[in-house]
This record gives sequence, C-alpha cells and structure tokens, in this order.
Amino acid sequence: MRYISTRGDSANPPNKSFTDILLGGLAPDGGLYLPESYPQITRAELDQWRELSYADLAFAVLSKFIDDIPAADLKALVDKTYTAAVYCNGRDAGKANEITPIRWLEPGLGLLELSNGPTLAFKDMAMQLLGNLFEYVLEKRGEEINILGATSGDTGSAAEYAMRGKRRLRVFMLSPYGKMSAFQRAQMYSLQDANIFNIAVRGMFDDAQDIVKAVSNDHAFKARYRIGAVNSINWARIAAQVVYYVKAYFAATRCNDEQVTFAVPSGNFGNICAGHIARMMGLPIGRLVMATNENDVLDEFFRSGIYRPRGTAETLPTSSPSMDISKASNFERFVFDLVGRDPAVIRELWARVDAGGSFDLSKTPCFANLPQFGFVSGRSTHADRLATIRRTFAKYGVMVDTHTADGLKVALENRTPEMPMVVLETALPAKFEETIVEALGLQPERPAAMQGIENLPQRVEVMEISVGAVKTFIEQHASI
Repeated sequence: MRYISTRGDSANPPNKSFTDILLGGLAPDGGLYLPESYPQITRAELDQWRELSYADLAFAVLSKFIDDIPAADLKALVDKTYTAAVYCNGRDAGKANEITPIRWLEPGLGLLELSNGPTLAFKDMAMQLLGNLFEYVLEKRGEEINILGATSGDTGSAAEYAMRGKRRLRVFMLSPYGKMSAFQRAQMYSLQDANIFNIAVRGMFDDAQDIVKAVSNDHAFKARYRIGAVNSINWARIAAQVVYYVKAYFAATRCNDEQVTFAVPSGNFGNICAGHIARMMGLPIGRLVMATNENDVLDEFFRSGIYRPRGTAETLPTSSPSMDISKASNFERFVFDLVGRDPAVIRELWARVDAGGSFDLSKTPCFANLPQFGFVSGRSTHADRLATIRRTFAKYGVMVDTHTADGLKVALENRTPEMPMVVLETALPAKFEETIVEALGLQPERPAAMQGIENLPQRVEVMEISVGAVKTFIEQHASI
C-alpha cells in the first residue's frame, strides 16, 4: 500500500509507506495523504468478520492499509490498544469487552458508544493506537519526534493521554485560550508529564490549526525538529476510525445485505471522513448524515456547493466547542474524491482557501454527482441541543453530551424507515457539565478517576497568535 498527497502529481506519486506518513503528518506540498486507491472489502470478508472481536476486526481492517509493519507486530499493537481494561469507565465487564457497543434508544435508533476510553471522548479510539504505533516505529528506527497539534477540545487530551510518558516523543498541543470547557482544560493542563507541553493561543481553533500548518510547511524547521502530527490530518487516525464503522455496521444489522445510516457530529471532518472511506471501501453504508453546530460552513457546502470558511471574528463560541471550527482539515480529503482525485483541482481550490477566500462547486459536474457519495447535512443551535438533551433524557433516560445532541437532532430530521440510524456518540456528558446542568438541572456522573480534576494544578503557556512564538517555544523545549 502506497500513499499520495491530495495536492501532489498523481502521475508521479511520492511512493510513501504507512510508517513514513505516520511520522510525517502533512505532505511536503501541504496536502493530506490518502491511499493511492481504497482497498476493497469483499462480501466474503464481511461474512468472515461479522463475529470478530474488536481487536481482531481492527487487525483485519488495518492490515489493508499497513503492509510495512510485520503482521505479528501489528497484531500485538492492536491487541495492546483495544482491551476492555482501557475502555471500561465503570461499565460492566461484558459490555466493556465490546469496546464500542450500540445503545439502542428504540428500534432502529441507536447511539454508538465511542467515549469510554481514558479521556471520555471518541478521539481515544484512534489516539490510543496512534500512541502505540509512534512508540513502536520510533524504537525500531532509533528516532525521536516532536508532535505538534491543535485541538478544539478533545483531540488534545486524547493525544496527551496516549503519548504521556512515552519514550522518544514530546507533544506540543495548541488550544484556543478560554474556548474549551473547564473539564477539557483541566484534562490537558493538569498533566505534569515532562514530555507534554500545552500552549493556549489567544484566538479560535482555526488560528491554532493555521499555526500548526504553517510550522509543518516550513520544511527546514520541520526536518530539524522532527515535527509530526496527531491531528486527524494524520492518516493513521482516519484509518483507525474506519474500524468502528465496520463494527457498528455488524451490530446494527443481521446480515450483510442490509444498509445502515450513520449520523456524525462534525468539526474537523475527520470522524465522518472515516465513514466516507469505509463506504468507499464497500461497507454497506446507505447514508452519512453530517451535523454541524452554529458554525455551519460544512452544512452550507453540502446544501449549496459553496465552501466559505469564516474568519476568527465570525467563528462563534458555542456550547459544543469541539465543533467550533471553520476550516475543516479533512474536508480536503473528501473534496479530492469528489473532484475525481485530481490534485491540480485541489491545489487551485485550496490556494483560494489558504489565501482567505472560498470556492463554489455548485455548477460543476462533480457537485451534481454529490448524491452518489451518500451525504446529507444539517445544523443545530444552542436551543436545539438543550431541547435534544432534555427530550432524550425524558424519553429514554439517557444523558447525552452537547455534540452528540447535535448529531441526534440532525439524525432525527433525516431518519428513514428502511435503514437503522446509528448516531456516533462523541463524548461523555461530564465533559460539558455546565450545559448539562443548564438543560437538566442535574450534574452528570463522572468516572472516579476524573473527580475534582479542575482543582489540580495546571501547566500551560499562553501566547498570542504567532507562528514565530510557537517555533521559539519548540526550539527551547524540543529536548528533555
């Protein structure tokens, strides 16, 4: 399996292996890596995989993307990652063994539980594997790496918990100052591990993400300080997330002739991009329902064909803060497929975006073909998510977080009787306590390990929006 860049020359692909792109993050041309072609899942494989454990299924799926790690080693890494001990958080042992069970609210409507990892968010599902992959590859190569990432809330804590204390790597995580929940800030900033560095940028997530891309595009600096990525620009994150779509498909169906609809709250487009790729691989996904919050750049595109990222001043802070994103990195991967995998088109479109502009595909043949990709979309507001949280608790006795509420609200608007609807849970309600209390007047339960986390000492560097300042900080702390 070889990988190409969304902005590269498809006639002369870079011929990168999985472990090469694992450590590299962005491609040298600023694009994102994808397989030269998507490996296909055959009907025979679906039949064979239906009864596999999560770890065995992860090995089967990931083996389609990874051919430069010996099979026995990959199996050991996957088995180490996906154990019930890691994904329990108070659940009974039988349910924990499923890793990602579906909680059925009613016949045909379920929540895919993805938030029972160490940081209570779906990002753990891929990040725990990424941490083990990094450690393995760095040890084999005798190398070190400095991870640079940006987070709107959950990616940062998931990455830091996955990488904390690991040899040969350090994590520099940027976050928007004051824009995350108190719980999210405490999860990240309270870590005292010597290889973890938190930087709070006085701006929005997009500002932090722009800094990460600018540093990554400084090829001399990137090479000198061995800069890598854990954001979902890293292909390994997306590949790992494909697994739970396959597992959920089996849980929601009786046989492999049926189709399923997945509803996904979307911020940086990574989670739903994994569903898109699973569908392109042949998983019988009927539709992908994408939900945004008030920052509805992606919903606008799927409805109109216009992609118009907002500036910092226009990006609204909301009660589903992990989705307060204007420029969704992984959207480039989807548009690459939408325009027939033509890197010249992507270079031209993203030149406009990177210059602060927009693009309009509404009158193009590729946008006319959008229905074949199975996407529908919708948006949710603060009032909507409060109402959804209240309704879900009253009707089903289930408490959902603010982002899952966005997904559930849009799912219900797009539900059809011929397919089960599975809504991807994004986090446990405890991470967004203030809004849960506003909606229900109740404090959400926390796992014992997270009690009083906001009272722990916090360690964070606050900076203005400055690529230079971040580079200087990395230079000063790049060795322990």
